[in-house]
Amino acid sequence: MLLTFTKMHGLGNDFVLIEAIDRPVAISRAQMAFIADRRRGIGCDQILMIERAQTPNAAFRYRIFNADGGEVEQCGNGARCIARYLRERGLIVGSGAKLETAAGTVAVHIEEDGQVTVDMGAPRLRPQEIPFVADTEVPTYRLALGDREVELGAVSMGNPHAVLRVDDVGSAPIAVLGPQIETHPRFPNRTNVGFMQVINRAAIRLRVFERGVGETMACGSGACAAVVAGRLRGWLDERVAVELPGGELVISWRNEHAPVYMTGPATTVFEGSIEL
Repeated sequence: MLLTFTKMHGLGNDFVLIEAIDRPVAISRAQMAFIADRRRGIGCDQILMIERAQTPNAAFRYRIFNADGGEVEQCGNGARCIARYLRERGLIVGSGAKLETAAGTVAVHIEEDGQVTVDMGAPRLRPQEIPFVADTEVPTYRLALGDREVELGAVSMGNPHAVLRVDDVGSAPIAVLGPQIETHPRFPNRTNVGFMQVINRAAIRLRVFERGVGETMACGSGACAAVVAGRLRGWLDERVAVELPGGELVISWRNEHAPVYMTGPATTVFEGSIEL
C-alpha cells in the first residue's frame, strides 16, 4: 500500500499526518511503529489520522497513535497541527473549528500571527478520572519507586499526566524516573511524566517523558497539566509561559471549573509517500 502523508511539528514535537477523510486507512500497530521509526521509516513522535466527524458539531475527527503504535486520547501539539493542516488545505473556513478526539471535542482558533490556540477543556482531577489509584483527591501524592519516594501532581487533560517539581530541569533524572513513573501500577493506563522548574509565577521550564514515546521536544497537554498542577499548589499565576526544549507555549487557566487554553505554533515540514 502506498501511503501519502504530511510531516508537521509543534515546537519539535513531530507528527506524521494521514488524511482518511474520503476513504478509511487501515494501518496495523506494527506499521505505525515502522512509520514512526527514525532510522527505517519516516520518523515521528506521533501519527495523526484525520477522519470524518462522528457528531454534527465537529468539523473533523482525529486519532493519535504513539511511536509504539498504541492509540492515545489527546495531544495538544497535535491539535494545533491538525488545525493548521485543515486551514492550509481549505478544509475549514474561518479561523476556528471544533475537532473530535477520543477524549472529547476540542475547539481550535488560528490567530492572526499564525499561532493556534486550543481550548483543551477543564482538567480532570478526581483520581478515578485520570485514572490514578488514590483514596481521595489532593493537590499532591506520594509515589513509592523502589527505595525512594517522589511527590507529584496527577492531572488528566484528556490523557493522564504526572507532574514533578524539580530544582533544575537540565539535571533532572528524566531517563530514570520517566519510565518508572510511566509504568507505575498506580497509573492503570500508564502516564506522561512532566518535570517542572518554576522560574517565577509567570514562567516555568518543562521537560516531558511521554507515554509510549520517551522524552519529546514539547508536549502541549503536558504543558497544560504542569500549569494546572502548579496553580493548585499556589506557585503560578493564571497566564504562564512554558519553556520546553523545542520552544515556548503560553498556557492560561483561571480555576478548576474553567478550560485550559494553550497557544503556540504549528509548522508544516514536507509531504511525501511511503510504501507499507
